[in-house]
Amino acid sequence: MAAVAVVLLTASAAGVVALRAQAPAAQTASQAERTVWYFYRVKWGFQDEFVGLFRKNHYPVLQAEVKSGRMTSVRTFVPTYHGDGRADWTFAVVITFKDTAAMNAPSGEDEIVRKLFPDQNTFRKEEQRRFEILDAHWDVPLNELVLTPGAR
Repeated sequence: MAAVAVVLLTASAAGVVALRAQAPAAQTASQAERTVWYFYRVKWGFQDEFVGLFRKNHYPVLQAEVKSGRMTSVRTFVPTYHGDGRADWTFAVVITFKDTAAMNAPSGEDEIVRKLFPDQNTFRKEEQRRFEILDAHWDVPLNELVLTPGAR
């Protein structure tokens, strides 16, 4: 009976350690910038159309936010290979914000869109189309985990 109790206690402690190990890392104070990955999975056969619409309508908005200082960089990515068995995403945007306050503050996107795109009807239709040809979209705000000795 004592052996069973030891096994159960050991298993419980291991579970607590495992849960603690999977907790999200806290943002390090060494760098104020915050990075978010935005993933898109475009429906098969529509990748070029999606990228074209993103380049035409959304990328200029993001560039305006970099120019305003809210963001420090915007980078876009596509996988090197398709059909790797996972097909989680087909297009990604990595945005680095100046800091947490900038990341959480109102973007001012509506005003930027009005200035950049006088033909609001066309803009809205094209943005609707950009989302119609998606299978999925998700955002991943990141917390940097510094692994150098002595760093917190």
